[in-house]
Amino acid sequence: MIKCVAFDIGETLTCDDRYWASWADWLDVPHHTLSAPVGAVVAQGRDNADALRLLRPDIDLTVEYAARERAGLGELLTENDLYPDVRPALAALCDLGVRVVVAGNQTRRAGESLRSLGLPADAVAVSEEWGTAKPDVEFFHRVTDLARAEPEETLYVGDHPANDVFPAREAGLLTAHLRRGPWGRLWADTREVLAAADWSVSGLGQLASVVAGK
Repeated sequence: MIKCVAFDIGETLTCDDRYWASWADWLDVPHHTLSAPVGAVVAQGRDNADALRLLRPDIDLTVEYAARERAGLGELLTENDLYPDVRPALAALCDLGVRVVVAGNQTRRAGESLRSLGLPADAVAVSEEWGTAKPDVEFFHRVTDLARAEPEETLYVGDHPANDVFPAREAGLLTAHLRRGPWGRLWADTREVLAAADWSVSGLGQLASVVAGK
């Protein structure tokens, strides 16, 4: 029985297009120039931050993140960043009586802006607040604490196999792989993802049926 559905953020609830465009502008390169290394790290199953390292091998991301924050360009999520199915899907899960939580690898500022949107969710948390990030198993221990349910009663939904599906499964959670965004679409039909994910969905609206057992 699923008592809680927990959601990744980037490319699960929110579209990353504006995020990558902002980084391209910050590094003073055309948007399509950054798209190429993003595609490369997706194809290789690497962390998305490696796209920036491919473009600028000497980049110090800690320094750059801090500089962007000072310039008012830190991670800020708005209503326009949400995928269209987010609000109705989360509301449908709440109507089923399950706990709905959001937990992803984001900055404190991103967490604050996401909470300000008033999503139909019981709790929102981000890695910077927790001091641990995916794919670390401690992140998923924190997810189950937030879920107020056992791991086997908690369904984690995400697009990124290496950050979402694989480590969540290793931590004992149920998993749903979302075919959305670059990582979700490219890796959706691989043997590894199909074996690790309890469910594969192409949209968040399918999750109510998963929870209801239909």
